[in-house]
Amino acid sequence: MADSSFDIVSKLDRQEVDNALNQAAKEVANRFDFRNVDAGIRWSGETIEIQANTGERANAVLDVLKDKLVKRGISLKAIDAGEPKLSGKVHKLSVSLKEGIAQEDAKKIGKIIRDEGPKGIKAQIQGEELRVTSKKKDDLQQVINLLKGKDLDVALQFVNYR
Repeated sequence: MADSSFDIVSKLDRQEVDNALNQAAKEVANRFDFRNVDAGIRWSGETIEIQANTGERANAVLDVLKDKLVKRGISLKAIDAGEPKLSGKVHKLSVSLKEGIAQEDAKKIGKIIRDEGPKGIKAQIQGEELRVTSKKKDDLQQVINLLKGKDLDVALQFVNYR
C-alpha cells in the first residue's frame, strides 16, 4: 500500500488580504476619530503602507487592518509590522507579508514531528514547505493536531492531504 502524505505550507490568499485592506481603508475614511489626521492605508508594491499624522494614529490604523485580516481568516503571524517612522509631516508604518517556511522554522517543525509525533512519520523539507508521509492516515491526523497545538512563529496550512 502506498504511503499517505500531506504538505505543510505557509501561504497567503492575496485576494483576502486585498479585501481586508480595502475594508480597512473604508473604515479609516469613515471613522470620526480618523478625520483630519491624514490617516490612510494602501498597497506599496508588495508591502502595505500606513500613514497618519502621529505614531499612535498609525498604530490605530494598523489595529483596524489586523481586525479586518482576522475576520477574513488571515493569521496575524503572516504579517510583520514595523514601527511608525516620521517622514516629513506624517508618520509612516510599513507592513510586510510573510509567505513560505524558512529553513530554520522547517527544521524546528521537523524536530517536533520526530520527537513528539507517532513513530513511522517522515518529514522532508522541500524548499519553503514540508512533506509529511506515513503508512497510516490516523498518524497524519495526529501530526496535524500536534502542530495546531504548538505556538509556532509561522502561520501554517495543511494541503494536498492524500
